[in-house]
Amino acid sequence: MRCGGRGLCAGCEIDLRQGELWRLDGSASTGSASGTRLRSCQMRLPAKGEVHVDIPARSLLRHQPAVVSEFRLQIPWAQDPLSPTARYGTAVDVGTTTVALLLCDLATGKVIAEASSFNAQIRHGEDVITRIQRCSTDPDAVRQLQHAIAVETIQPLLTTACTQAGIALGDVAVMTVAANTTMQHLLAGVDPTPLGTHPFAPVFLEHREHSPHELGLAFGGSEAAVHLLPGPAAYVGADLAAGMVATGMLYAKDPTLLVDVGTNGEIIAQVGSRLIGCATAAGPAFEGAGLSCGVRGVTGAIERVRPSTNPFSAECDVIGGVTRPIGLCGSAYVDFLWEGRRTGILGPNGRFTPEFAGVAGEAIAADEWGRKLRVHPEGAAGPIWISEVDVARLLQAKAAIAAGITTLLGLLGTSAREVKTLHLAGGFGMHLSLEHAIGCGLLPGFTPEQISVVGNTSLGGAFLVLNDRSLLAEMKLACRRLETVELNLQPGFEDAYIDHLSL
Repeated sequence: MRCGGRGLCAGCEIDLRQGELWRLDGSASTGSASGTRLRSCQMRLPAKGEVHVDIPARSLLRHQPAVVSEFRLQIPWAQDPLSPTARYGTAVDVGTTTVALLLCDLATGKVIAEASSFNAQIRHGEDVITRIQRCSTDPDAVRQLQHAIAVETIQPLLTTACTQAGIALGDVAVMTVAANTTMQHLLAGVDPTPLGTHPFAPVFLEHREHSPHELGLAFGGSEAAVHLLPGPAAYVGADLAAGMVATGMLYAKDPTLLVDVGTNGEIIAQVGSRLIGCATAAGPAFEGAGLSCGVRGVTGAIERVRPSTNPFSAECDVIGGVTRPIGLCGSAYVDFLWEGRRTGILGPNGRFTPEFAGVAGEAIAADEWGRKLRVHPEGAAGPIWISEVDVARLLQAKAAIAAGITTLLGLLGTSAREVKTLHLAGGFGMHLSLEHAIGCGLLPGFTPEQISVVGNTSLGGAFLVLNDRSLLAEMKLACRRLETVELNLQPGFEDAYIDHLSL
C-alpha cells in the first residue's frame, strides 16, 4: 500500500469483473465485463458471494527491485575493522523502499556476498511521512515496523548472504547500518512521531550500539553488535553522513554537492569550511508513486523513452528486455520531460501543446483526470500512458529538488557553474540520462562533466566504517559540522520553486 491505505495513489488498483465489493463508506461497486477500476485499499469483501477481480501487473509486488549495491569510494581507507576481533561483518543500507546488504571478510576487506530486497515496511506506506503518521495513530505500529525491517527484511538478507559465502550466522560478529533518521528510529524500536511535526525533533541522532537480540536479529555470539551510524538531523540522516565520508566531499577544496534523489530528496553543499544540508519535499514521484503508470525500477519497467512527432511514436527500452512492460520508472519520466519539451509535445507548463494535440490522433485520450498520451500500446495490463496530471506531479518533484540546490548554493554565495563536482547518489542516478536531467531542469545550470555518478554511497559509507574504525569519528565530526536548513523558512525558496515548475 504505497500511500498507507489512504486511497491517495493508484498503486493497488484492481479491475472488478464480477460480483460486488463494498467501499469503506458502505456503498457498493458492481463489476463489469470490461472491469470496474477500483483502489483495493478502499474496498472490502462482501460477507458472502463470489467476486472476480483482475490485478494489473503494476499493482503486484512480485517484481524484483533493481537495488543498487555498487558504490564509488573516493577516499583512502585503512584495514582497521570496527570490531578488531571479528572475522566477518556486514554493512547494511536501509532505504525507505529497498535494503542492500554486504557481507565482508574483515581480514581482507573484501566483499564475499551481497543480498538486497524491498523494505518490508512498504506495505505500511511508501514514504517516511506515511509511516510516521501510522505510528502516531496506532500504538502497535512501531513494533510492527521494527519487525518488518529487522525480522522480515534484514535477517533473511543476512541469511542469504551467509549461505552464499558458506559461513554460519554465528560467525558474523558486527553490523553497521546507514539509514535515514526515521528508518534508524524504527529499526531501534523508537517511536518516530516527533519527526512528523514541527520542530521535527528526533529522539536520537548519535551513534548507537545494540545487541542483535535487542533489534530482533539473530547472528553472532554474546559480543556481537549492531552499530546504527550517526546522522546530522531529522531529515538529513546517517545515509547522507555515510555519503559525505564515501565521496570524500568533507576534504574537498572546491565547492562540492551531494544530491541523493531517492524516495526522499536530500542535498548537501560544501564550500570552504561550510557544510550545509537540507531535505526537499520531492516525494517518491521519481520512483513512480502516484503516477498513472508509474513503477519502481524493476524488471519490466520502461527505463528509456524517445518520442517523435508527426506522426507520434515512442521508442522504449525496457529493463530485462520484457516485451510487455508493466509501466514507466523514473529515468523514463525524466526522458519524457526533456524530450517532450524539445519536440514540442509539452509546453512550458507541462501540458500537451495545441499543435501536438492536433496531429497526435488516437495517441491522446481523456479520462476523468484529464488528457493522457499513450507511449506504449501493449503493456502487461493494457496501454501505458503519461497524463498531464503525471507531468504536473513530476514537475513538482523536479522543482523541489532544483529549488533546494539553488537555495543552498545561494546561501553559500556560489552558483552551479562554480561547483567542481556534483556527486549524484542513489539508484535513480545510475540509470539517468544526465543530459536529460539537466535539460528538464532537475539539475539546473550544471554540465554532464561536473556530475559524478557515485551509486549507493550510504552502503559505501557503512562498508568503510565497518572496515576502518577511524571513519566513524570522521562521520561524527561531519554530523557536528553540518548546518541544516529548513527550506520553507528561506526567503528565496518559494520563488525558486515556482520558477522551476516550468519546463
